Amino acid sequence: MTKSNSPYFLAFDLGAESGRAVTGWLDEQARLHLQEVHRFTNGPVRVVDHLYWDVLHLWNEIQTGLDKAAHQNPRKLSSVGLDTWGVDFGLLAKDDSLLGNPVHYRDNRTDGMMERAFTRVSRADIYQTTGIQFLQLNTLYQLLSMVEAHSPLLDAADSLLMMPDLFNFWLSGQKATEFTNATTTQCYATRSEGWAGAMLKRLDIPDHIFGEVVPPGSVLGTLRPLIAEQTGAGRISVIAPATHDTGSAVAAVPAEGTDYIYLSSGTWSLMGLEIKEPIVTPESLAAEFTNEGGVDGTYRFLKNITGLWLVQECRRHWEKEGVRYSYDDLTRLAAEAPAFGPLVVASDKRFNSPGDMPARIQAFCQQTSQSVPETQGAIIRCALESLALEYRIVAEDLDHLIGHKVPVIHIIGGGSRNTLLNQFAADSTGRRVVAGPVEATAIGNLLVQAVATGYISSISEGRAIVRHSFELNAYEPGDQHAWDEAYQRYLKLKSK
Repeated sequence: MTKSNSPYFLAFDLGAESGRAVTGWLDEQARLHLQEVHRFTNGPVRVVDHLYWDVLHLWNEIQTGLDKAAHQNPRKLSSVGLDTWGVDFGLLAKDDSLLGNPVHYRDNRTDGMMERAFTRVSRADIYQTTGIQFLQLNTLYQLLSMVEAHSPLLDAADSLLMMPDLFNFWLSGQKATEFTNATTTQCYATRSEGWAGAMLKRLDIPDHIFGEVVPPGSVLGTLRPLIAEQTGAGRISVIAPATHDTGSAVAAVPAEGTDYIYLSSGTWSLMGLEIKEPIVTPESLAAEFTNEGGVDGTYRFLKNITGLWLVQECRRHWEKEGVRYSYDDLTRLAAEAPAFGPLVVASDKRFNSPGDMPARIQAFCQQTSQSVPETQGAIIRCALESLALEYRIVAEDLDHLIGHKVPVIHIIGGGSRNTLLNQFAADSTGRRVVAGPVEATAIGNLLVQAVATGYISSISEGRAIVRHSFELNAYEPGDQHAWDEAYQRYLKLKSK
């Protein structure tokens, strides 16, 4: 049971487009309240031939968020937790100075690196060791690209910290890699629960740079004295929640039972099941599923899908051309466009990097002998219908791998606001969809902090709090006949 006089917890949630600082507290009816105290931009910075994260900008914004949280709340902060995306990292020298800017996962340095890796360690062996989906952006292939380039940074590195772990080190002085983010690297041996040293050595990747792995909810220490003083936050606890943003989001899924599919919808769509033991089989390898760490002793058995990235890039391109749309505007235009037109396979490599996404979508349609979407609405509808059909593939693969049809999909995160895509997901998969909460990542972050400090007893109690605190919207599947026809077209596109 929750207690009275709830403390204030502070969550930093850093995504590919933006970051924010959110405080949370519980009222006497055990309802969770959120307040966004700071929001800031994020995104890649191109320098000559490479994409980087502006890590010092992000660090400055984190300190600004701490300052605002400390001065805008009537009660003292209790703790802070931080989550980010996965796979990217910083390298530290022996004196703990940062070696260069962390490189963005969409940088092209990993082109061809999976194939290079397979000449040394087979695809099957890598999967058997790590249980992780093959994506060229994975940490493993980023490090291999540095090996292949004889990078002096890798030679000088004494330690590697994933992005949230780097910020947590700067906050607390404690170097540690949190479990949920460690597993995204494809450098972690999932079933033996440790870094995959033997595999890394076969790839000439130095294994001494990988440090201690700690579980979600670990208290790393307190804020460094200077930061505590400068921000006014005081010596509050620094807690590693599920530092991978999807790990935090899944912690906030408002499910009562266990028979559900979660879908964390944003730039990426991460779709899967919460399980107690990893599933590492030839079938899961063929279906390209991954086993990432979860909260409360679980694994996130899921597939990474290119999500609303195409929509985000279209919006960004049109804005550069002087046409500004909100996401609601784009959803309305898509709803007004003709149904079941051309389709795209978002995992196609041409869509990986930032750029003129509308032109790339049109080119894909033309090159696959489909009609070419000409209007903004038709382009966005093409992207959304294609994404819903990808959801169907993943849902049916999950059914096959566990031996029964899972009846409901919980869509969480920012993409759960897209009512059109939610309905498409229900119609395409033939399953009930429950959408919300929107702020799932921040909520899960806050819940893990509350469990770590003993304020609530478990993640299960936290999920009950989510159901009690936030509006959820249900979508029932409609007529699937037209979706079945589109699905067959989509499967043919995928097979080419």
